[in-house]
Amino acid sequence: MKIFGVAGYKNAGKTGLMERLVTEITGRGFTVSTLKHAHHAFDIDHPGKDSHRHRTAGAHQVVLSSGNRWAMMTELRGTPEPPLSELLAQMAPVDLILIEGWKRDSHPKIEAYRGETNHPLIAPDDPTIKAIASDTSITLDRPVFDLNDTAIIADFILAETGL
Repeated sequence: MKIFGVAGYKNAGKTGLMERLVTEITGRGFTVSTLKHAHHAFDIDHPGKDSHRHRTAGAHQVVLSSGNRWAMMTELRGTPEPPLSELLAQMAPVDLILIEGWKRDSHPKIEAYRGETNHPLIAPDDPTIKAIASDTSITLDRPVFDLNDTAIIADFILAETGL
């Protein structure tokens, strides 16, 4: 499996770019999965549901399954968050895994950047950033793409990963 990331600070356009890239790349016939890092507490389960009751009772893992999809929730219960490599090992084989977040990990990535956020660019100090996708003009020692030019960004990612 090939992996490529989309990194950047909050409100840089990462999620929108990820969504467009998944649509574009799967539309070209490739299989794609995604991994998203959350910097805050999140829950895909809700109080009152049977699966939530299982978790709050102390289950380490809860699997939900239906005819349309299945999901596995793992409670860390005070243990450290697993590294990206461990999460990737849990993924089913596909052509490409797109990773949102994990901006300080060593996988290749494109940086999403919006000028209005006034965040510094990550790329100048990070050689794992292979290109920038921005809504503003940037001069840098690597490719800079229009943040909304999804087809060109997808071409770049597919070329970088050899797909």
